[in-house]
Amino acid sequence: MAAPLALTPFTPGAGLNVAIDAAIMAAIGNGAIFAFNLSGGKDSAAASQGAIELLDAVGHPPRRRIAIHADLGRAEWRSTPEMVERVAAQLRLPLITVRRAGGDMVARWEQRFLAGKRRYEALETYNLIGPWSSAALRFCTSELKAQVIGPELARRYRGEAIVSVIGLRREESASRRATPISRSDYRFAKPDNSAGTQMINWHPAVDWTQADVFDAHARHGLPLHEAYVRYGSTRLSCAFCVLASRQDLGAAVGSPDNLDLYRHLASMEAKSTFSFQPGRWLADIAPECLPAHLRLDIERAKAGAKERRSLEAEMPGALRFVKGRPPRLPSLAEAAIIARCRAPLLARHGLANHFPDAASVRARFAELLSL
Repeated sequence: MAAPLALTPFTPGAGLNVAIDAAIMAAIGNGAIFAFNLSGGKDSAAASQGAIELLDAVGHPPRRRIAIHADLGRAEWRSTPEMVERVAAQLRLPLITVRRAGGDMVARWEQRFLAGKRRYEALETYNLIGPWSSAALRFCTSELKAQVIGPELARRYRGEAIVSVIGLRREESASRRATPISRSDYRFAKPDNSAGTQMINWHPAVDWTQADVFDAHARHGLPLHEAYVRYGSTRLSCAFCVLASRQDLGAAVGSPDNLDLYRHLASMEAKSTFSFQPGRWLADIAPECLPAHLRLDIERAKAGAKERRSLEAEMPGALRFVKGRPPRLPSLAEAAIIARCRAPLLARHGLANHFPDAASVRARFAELLSL
């Protein structure tokens, strides 16, 4: 091992500071496993390049490094798997690709709506739940990325110190302004676990700007995804991301490879009556790419969404479930309103109406409160 690294940002050949702190210094000194999380996007590749230069400079053994990628299946740009392989090869990292056992991102959305309908039918939820993830409920990243990558690393490198290298940057959004240089990750390796496994997340490019990222790509000849260079997207994630701007959704529609996915997601909007994003229907991004019957279905879905919101607004707000259970027993008058508002929504989605009147709704609330 070379001389200890000073506790200051490291400046690799690209001229950009790589953020480092005492926890990462200690991990390097102890020969930790470094797992580079590659998404196929610009930030993960550039952050990995900078981190590798730092590791090389201080003598960290390359055999203790791997790349890992969570494949989201149909939700990905078709070119993403190949891009991840290209980046890993250029960084001279062996690549591990992992996938959620229960299906891809599209399947997860479908499963969520199916489960939501069953729960609504059983009056286990107050309002009907749509299929989509959101800024407030990012199960897309938690369930299909973190909860797939983390357990794989913990299993594969049991008893080791594992550093996950992640390309998060503070400039990206207000929610990331406070992103630390590193943080311990106890989700998949509890403190004082019997195996002695330790996990840390490291954000080496946390202070970089977007211009810095593109500069690193240019200096090192790192490949850029077609989403940026051919279709004008500003970021890479799923082909159609619930957090994407209208520009980036339009960029994704521009790729012929994404059109089958686009039509499938639009059909999910039509069947569910929930727009892909709050206030924005994915079907409206490029309606000319949809068959005529689906465009008609979308118009019916928009009317259905308006009806659903109106009916749910009529239901007593004070009775909305908290953490999956009702706050109190409704009066018979309140229960009658709930029964009346639920009936057309159940019928629209082909669900049985097990609680069609005030008495049965009130009895169901009492049952839920007793559990």
